[in-house]
Amino acid sequence: MPVLVVIETSKGKLSKAAIEAASYGAQIAANSGAQATLLSIGEASNDELAKAGSVGISKVLKCDASAVHHFDPQAYAKVAQAAVESTGAKTIIFVHDRSGKAVAPRLSAKLQAGLVSGAVALPEMSNGFVVSKNVFSGKAFAQYKINTDVKIISLLPNSVPPVQKEGSASIEAFNSSLEGYSSPFTTENKVREETGEIPLPGAELVISAGRGLKGPENWGMVEDLAKTVGAATACSRPVSDIGWRPHHEHVGQTGIAIRPNLYIAIGISGAIQHLAGVNGSKVIVVINKDPEAPFFKAADYGVVGDAFEVIPKLNEAFRKFKSQNA
Repeated sequence: MPVLVVIETSKGKLSKAAIEAASYGAQIAANSGAQATLLSIGEASNDELAKAGSVGISKVLKCDASAVHHFDPQAYAKVAQAAVESTGAKTIIFVHDRSGKAVAPRLSAKLQAGLVSGAVALPEMSNGFVVSKNVFSGKAFAQYKINTDVKIISLLPNSVPPVQKEGSASIEAFNSSLEGYSSPFTTENKVREETGEIPLPGAELVISAGRGLKGPENWGMVEDLAKTVGAATACSRPVSDIGWRPHHEHVGQTGIAIRPNLYIAIGISGAIQHLAGVNGSKVIVVINKDPEAPFFKAADYGVVGDAFEVIPKLNEAFRKFKSQNA
């Protein structure tokens, strides 16, 4: 069962989520005695793409087509379809991100392939091909059996850790098959960069805050704490709605869904809409001065206290720990 992993490279780099997807695809291929190929759409050096070999990818198809320089899901789907035909892949893996959410359904329609979006575990192949994913805002798991000949999965970031292997990947230029293609999209040549040192979707540590911080002028202590522990910063929806923080930091049901190893929530009550986007976190720590805050029911650890007193002490403790264990 040959496997094709489709990723989008950004700023010439393989993201953490892309490495996870590559490893995921390589493990599926190994379980069926086949090989895994990576299709990279975007600009990236051969040295960067060769890193995929360290997680089991045998070959990388490098597509630098100018036609897909700006994100065009229809063009991406055409490139992916050509790669499927070239490799004979029966299982196609995407990252469950902007690209995967837009391209995987289009490719599914083109190939008449079954699709499971947001998988959180390797498929069970002892009795068919069964894929698990979260349902009901992460409150339960559902298992889907894909019966079609070609199968497509998008992997939820930070769900299945990559497995390091010995090996190297060969790099091969791939013809995009987009000659004469005219995009139906009008692209405005403007790029809005995310702020923050660590991208939020794939972050392993996230520190988030809400209206309990009382104003945007107090966010400095959250950013200082995040910098100390190497975490990404996030916020609740009300905070982004009133302009205290940018919208791309909003986590929750209507924002970004995250699955970090550690999620620290400061001054957030824990409404169900917020929990829907963060309850996949491995460990949740809640800091709130209201002992009746709903978030405490979902927390692994809780601190009842004023954030303006707790955060500086917590930051000081982390710095002391780091200095003693450097």
